[in-house]
Order: sequence, then structure tokens, then C-alpha cells
Amino acid sequence: MIIDILKYSILFILMLSCKINKQKLPYFDSYDFTPRWSSVDHSIPKFQLINQNGDTITNDDYNGKIYIADFFFTTCPGICPKLTKHMKILEDLYSKNDQIKFLSYTVMPWHDSVSVLKEYGKKYDIDSKKWNLVTGDKEEIYRVARDGYFADNSFKAQESVSNFIHTENFYLIDKNGKIRGVYNGTLEVEVERLKRHILTLEKESI
Repeated sequence: MIIDILKYSILFILMLSCKINKQKLPYFDSYDFTPRWSSVDHSIPKFQLINQNGDTITNDDYNGKIYIADFFFTTCPGICPKLTKHMKILEDLYSKNDQIKFLSYTVMPWHDSVSVLKEYGKKYDIDSKKWNLVTGDKEEIYRVARDGYFADNSFKAQESVSNFIHTENFYLIDKNGKIRGVYNGTLEVEVERLKRHILTLEKESI
């Protein structure tokens, strides 16, 4: 009797372990962020921008990498310092992992020049080899934000291209440029959830 119980217990643990190992993250392809449990066509659109070192950054720099993206501006007095602080924690955590990178788009490119981003990067001790702060053409940045990351709910409601984009979201992007998670980057509990999901995505990518 005891042996049978032990056998069933071991079998249950093995089945549970297999189930956990097969966990995968959903895909997101719309403004309502409804999870899709099979791959979608949507991916982050092509872009060509300039980072804090004056280097050209495109999608090619992130092909085959897992990365976390957000939107910010250097003079933001509210949520941006929290976003940058939490992104910095993640950058430090994955500093030795060359499969994970970071990308922050300024939504105020008319102010956030290369030199401004350079100083911002120094202020937060950002490693430009891991984390690109990018600026460039406003229309291109806003197009990528809206069409790629669904980063502007007011645009969906009002369809005004002149609206200023501001979001607290972190976006988890897989090696194929698809959105696999969305998180409130100002909240520590959400950053912890993001860490767990990065681990899941790493296992999925093996």
C-alpha cells in the first residue's frame, strides 16, 4: 500500500514537472493585449534609429535576442525615473547573459539628442553594449510605438497622430521580434513577474 502511494506520488511529480517544462508565454498582437496561445503574424516593425553613442540601431541588432523595451524621455519627472531604475536592475541582473538586451525609445526626440541620451546613460550607469537609448525621427518612433508595441491607447480612441505617447509598460520581445509579455514597469511586483517570464522564454527558446 505504502509502495503504491509512493509510486503514484512520484508519477504525479514527474507529470507536474513535465507540465511546468512545457509552459510557454502567450503572444500579443492588439491594443487590448488579449493573449494568443499560438504564434501570430505580428512583430515589431522595421526601424532605423540612433543610440546614445551615435550608432545606427535597427531590428537587426536584436534579431535572435530576447529583449525588453520601453518608452521614456529624459526630462520626465514622473514615471520615467522609476522605469529606468527598474530597467537598470534588470540590466545588472542579466549583465553576463548575451542573449538578453534592452531598448528604450525616447518619445521626445526633438529634445533627446544623442548627447542628451549620452548624459542620461552616464547618470544611470547604462551599459550601451546591453542597452540602447534611441532617438531619431519622431514619426518613425511614434509609428513603431503605435503599430509595433500598441503603446498609445489614446491613439486608438482618438486616432490623433499629434498625441504625445507616454506609457509605463515594459514589453518582453522574443527572438523573432514578437511581443510575449506586457508589464507595468513602475511596479516591483511586475518586474518580478517579468523575471519569471524571461526564464520561461529562455527555456522555450532552447
